[in-house]
Amino acid sequence: MAEKIKKNEENPVDDEKIEIVDEEEEEVGYVVKLKPELSKEEIKALNLRANIDDKRPRFRRQEWFRYKRLGIAWRRSVGISSKMRRNYKYRPNMPSKGYRGPKSVRGRHPSGFEDVLIHNPKELDKLDPKKQAVRIAHTVGTRKRGDIEKKAKELNLRILNRGQ
Repeated sequence: MAEKIKKNEENPVDDEKIEIVDEEEEEVGYVVKLKPELSKEEIKALNLRANIDDKRPRFRRQEWFRYKRLGIAWRRSVGISSKMRRNYKYRPNMPSKGYRGPKSVRGRHPSGFEDVLIHNPKELDKLDPKKQAVRIAHTVGTRKRGDIEKKAKELNLRILNRGQ
């Protein structure tokens, strides 16, 4: 062991071999997502909507359990003698306006942003970064998606469906 220590002392590390990396070039870790500017009423409405969503039942098609070919996606009951359409107690609940969320935040993204569908970079100029966020259309190709992401970053806009 004493010999190994001596060998290391004889060959010190050269200062030239050490690379100094600029702080700017280092890869950035987690970046905090942009948040919307919301009033107290809007925050309260979003929380209320989240509570309603938790309590809302899964609405399933009539007799989805009986026939596999039907699937579970919701379809309104239309039969003349349908017990589900007539709201019999022993049948599942149907969607109705009583299950809706507050009107002020209806249709918004869970983050609180208004969701705006974008097809090209020019459409980003019309948006308000404090209230609106971008959702890139699925028909947009990779090159144009990159252009949209770059311009959105310049304009300080949040992209809701950024490629991971």
